[in-house]
Amino acid sequence: MATNTTDSKRSVGWMGLHRGHKARPMEWLAEKFIFLVSLSAILMVFLIFIFVLREALPVFLGQTDSTAAIKAVPVEKMDTMSDAELIEYLAVTPSEFKAMDKETIKILMEVRLESEKESPTDKDAGINTASWTYLLLPYQWTGYEKPEYIWQPISQIHKYNIIPLIIGSLKTTIVALLFAVPVSLGAAIYVSQMASPKLKEWLKPTIELLAGIPSVVMGFFALIVMATVFKAVFNYESRLNAFVAGIALGLAIIPVVFSIAEDALTSVPRSYTQAALALGSSRWQAAWQIVLPAALPGVFAAVVLGFGRAIGETMIVLLASGNASIVSWSFFDSTRTMTATIAAELAEAVFGGHHYRILFMLGTILFVVTFLSNLAGDLIIHKLKHKLEGKR
Repeated sequence: MATNTTDSKRSVGWMGLHRGHKARPMEWLAEKFIFLVSLSAILMVFLIFIFVLREALPVFLGQTDSTAAIKAVPVEKMDTMSDAELIEYLAVTPSEFKAMDKETIKILMEVRLESEKESPTDKDAGINTASWTYLLLPYQWTGYEKPEYIWQPISQIHKYNIIPLIIGSLKTTIVALLFAVPVSLGAAIYVSQMASPKLKEWLKPTIELLAGIPSVVMGFFALIVMATVFKAVFNYESRLNAFVAGIALGLAIIPVVFSIAEDALTSVPRSYTQAALALGSSRWQAAWQIVLPAALPGVFAAVVLGFGRAIGETMIVLLASGNASIVSWSFFDSTRTMTATIAAELAEAVFGGHHYRILFMLGTILFVVTFLSNLAGDLIIHKLKHKLEGKR
């Protein structure tokens, strides 16, 4: 009897869905279209990451060789080398090698001989600077008094230490967050808790419209106006530096942090505020001590998204940071970020070369950092919700 009842329920449910599909075909098509769009967006992000990771994988696996010293083989020994040895020596793919005749291979070997004569001969020429040892650790290069972190991809001996770029990215992001989060949060508390309805109607859209300003315009403003004003006020040495770039970056992320934080604060039940006011607290005390703690998960989500927006920004830091890849913890020194490095150098890098691969490796690092920060933010948000709201 129970089995018949279950079967009948399933049959009725299926018939209901079938009737709904037949009765509302446009709604069904709209649902399928929305599903396909969302699925394609996720798929595109996944495919982009796969493409970037594929180009960077030789660096991660230690298969990229940037040794400046060239050891050429005389053309006369061409006949004694196997096809596999020639493919490795000429740095071509098997398909490209099959398309070559003997005369083409001979010309390529002669080119290698000419390159050997022009290659550097100092002790650093035999170093594979694309290995992780030289990507992360300092090294005492020829002409330097002590080990240094150096990013210098355009030189006879390519130097690819990424520590200056990581420090530059963190410096500009920290300045941006220190400037944008208090301003955004203060504005969100005022708009959601203290402003009159009429004032809120135009104040909130005005702040959110700042997100429509192109980042290149913000970067140009920082380059021409902000850099000059700040140098006159603070009297530091480098006109373009991490401080200028960070403040401009903060202006760009204020609308993002404000919008999400304001929505979180507004979603707190009004009964919380009314109860606090009834007990004699001021509006500011109610907002700061009651509403803000209740909206903490949403506020934290706003900060995490602001971090992701700041560390991934390109044009502002490219124009306003000074683009000097130096290791310095001073915010008033010029700096260089990973995003600015990719934007400035990718178009000039040789396709498939070690410089090209390392730039894609930087892109992979940025992708992973953003993903992990969002994942960590999501976990912390759930913990905060569990602490504030309890189990459900």
